[in-house]
Amino acid sequence: METEHAALAFATLGHPGRLGVFRLLMRFAPQAVRPTEIAEALGLKQNTLSHYLSDLLASGIIQVERQGRSLLYSVNLDATEALIGYLALDVGRARPDLVVPLLLAQKDISSMRDTGFNVLFICSGNSARSIFAEALLRDLGKGRFNAYSGGTRAGSELNPFALEVLKRNGHDTSGLRSKQITEFQQPGAPVMDFVFTVCDTAAAEECPPWGGQPITGHWGLPDPVKATGSDAEKAVVFSQTYGALRRRIAIFVELPFASLNRLALQARVDDIAGDGVAGDLAAGKAAADAAAEGNA
Repeated sequence: METEHAALAFATLGHPGRLGVFRLLMRFAPQAVRPTEIAEALGLKQNTLSHYLSDLLASGIIQVERQGRSLLYSVNLDATEALIGYLALDVGRARPDLVVPLLLAQKDISSMRDTGFNVLFICSGNSARSIFAEALLRDLGKGRFNAYSGGTRAGSELNPFALEVLKRNGHDTSGLRSKQITEFQQPGAPVMDFVFTVCDTAAAEECPPWGGQPITGHWGLPDPVKATGSDAEKAVVFSQTYGALRRRIAIFVELPFASLNRLALQARVDDIAGDGVAGDLAAGKAAADAAAEGNA
């Protein structure tokens, strides 16, 4: 990266508001986010956000695409990699001791293969989506994974529609409960190897860094708890959400972990959600129907 481009990018990120937008987009990366979602998550006025996005676009570290009438913003990962590389390898090349500790801190996936993977799923309420994911990974993983779930604003009860879907698909629900994510940030808590957010609000939450530097993924899906209509119509939405997560987790458990390094594994995790929400829900309905028939 040329010095002029790096200086522009650093100057752009030197403003707290623009840095906040970039940090949020990084939590969604490589997926794109609508401006309304960014504004809501950060509490920004639309005209203020527009200025921030314009400046970030001019610096080249984010990008925008149009889908119909909507503009979707995402991190330009190539430009961001170049910027980090410039800081670490060009500016910091006279002091490699500053870079080496960061490289050594990266967890080696190979050290986890014999002991199982700790996987945490996060959503806001921990009453449906993350509970689905916990039960699915526990059962589809066949003992290879330790599945956990938590909520940023967890309630005290699991959603009855979610419990009904799990029972209908043959999952044991007796040990499931709603939990705050702070339970997994206490001394002595399991060190997570993977952390997935399964709703957009959870990805936008300001959470402390996870110990152990887990691989992260954003597998956001609409909240089935917000479904309207009759009980039968609500049940269909919960079934579709379950099916979408079943599809993703079925792919995840079949990844060739032993042959992938950390970067390759992160890329595969990102790819799992790459088909988009609409495709996941459509495939999810088919997956849920097939699973229900298989357990009938």
